[in-house]
Amino acid sequence: MKQGTPTISRLRVLVPAKDFELSKRFYSALGFRMTPAFGDTLDCELGGREFRLQDYYVKQWADNCMMVIDVEDVAAWHAHVEAVLAREKLPGARVTPPEQAGDSTVLHVWDPSGVLLVFVQ
Repeated sequence: MKQGTPTISRLRVLVPAKDFELSKRFYSALGFRMTPAFGDTLDCELGGREFRLQDYYVKQWADNCMMVIDVEDVAAWHAHVEAVLAREKLPGARVTPPEQAGDSTVLHVWDPSGVLLVFVQ
């Protein structure tokens, strides 16, 4: 009997943090729930989706690291991120206004380490 490709039950991406405490504050302020993982890492979960934040940084990696996040309301995320950045001191974090990309609306948010979060509606 021929076997098919094995399946996976979970996939977790590791994301770099130049200043681990600052990155934790950033993702927590966005609404991610933090739980300890192994070593110098934390699992960051929101809406049943998660990634692992690690206390490790390589500039070229961070500058090329990107997360694409499908959302129902890019405008709401834009307002939320702008409010977070206005009230929190999160050096390096920034957001640009939403823009059209084909049939989608996208929002670009950079975390304090330079990781790009692309919210797509």
